[in-house]
Amino acid sequence: MARQMPKRNLEKVGLGVTGACVALVTLVVCALIFMVAQKGLSAFFKDGVNVVEFFTGTTWDLHNAQENGMPFTGALPLIVTSFSVMVLSTAIALPVAIGSAIFAVEIQPKFGQKVFQPLIELLVGIPSVVFGLIGFHVIVGAMKAIFNVPTGLGILPGSLVLAIMILPTITTLAIDALRAVPDSYRQGSLALGYTRWQTIWHVVLRSALPSLMTAVILGMTRAFGETLAVRMVIGGIETMPNGLLDAASTITTTLTTSMAVYADGSVQNDVLWSLALMLMGMSLIFILIIHLIGKKGATERA
Repeated sequence: MARQMPKRNLEKVGLGVTGACVALVTLVVCALIFMVAQKGLSAFFKDGVNVVEFFTGTTWDLHNAQENGMPFTGALPLIVTSFSVMVLSTAIALPVAIGSAIFAVEIQPKFGQKVFQPLIELLVGIPSVVFGLIGFHVIVGAMKAIFNVPTGLGILPGSLVLAIMILPTITTLAIDALRAVPDSYRQGSLALGYTRWQTIWHVVLRSALPSLMTAVILGMTRAFGETLAVRMVIGGIETMPNGLLDAASTITTTLTTSMAVYADGSVQNDVLWSLALMLMGMSLIFILIIHLIGKKGATERA
């Protein structure tokens, strides 16, 4: 009995430390959500910014005032640009990521495990400013030469840079998703007379679909929240874009360039916090979708 007491005390200490860590993380998350929500909602409840105008207005100009003394706070151009860049970059990166994952798992598994996956994971650690510099000097220059435009900045070069940035994330998660499919599924399909490509298409990809969708949404989440690299190639002009090579601005790029300009508590500063609140809300929605997909996939496997 005497020997068991220290173990019990050690167990209590372990439970206390881990419980304190959980409480700390929960406190930080709740405090973060509360702070952003409080400041973001101040623009509507304290300053009187019209909610409908904020989401549907097409003029964003915090420097100049309207007739009622309020700045122009139409965030629709920023919202449209953010979603355009996110969707286009995902559409560019997804086929390459899925094709690479299929090759690394189903066609050349030894090469994929020993060479390709470590190589693609190296891209995750490259700072975003490096991608931005490459995009500014290579992709923007290519846009000028190909389309004969004066600047080469816009949604298309921003999407190409983001596609390269999210490619390692989607590819790595897709590889893990395909490897998680039991070999018995493949063997059973081949025993029934399916070819290897039919097995990959009808069995492997279908079984891994929930995990693949999670990989895509994680890539979209990163694309939606990326700032520095996009800022260097998109132009930074807060107007409604009319084409893929029109200079524009996303929610994140506007936040980074404008937050330090206005005094804390001003209407302009509160409106920027509203953008941050909307950005956080979209991230929470993406996380919720991931959990729902994971829960559905677990239910189907059961």
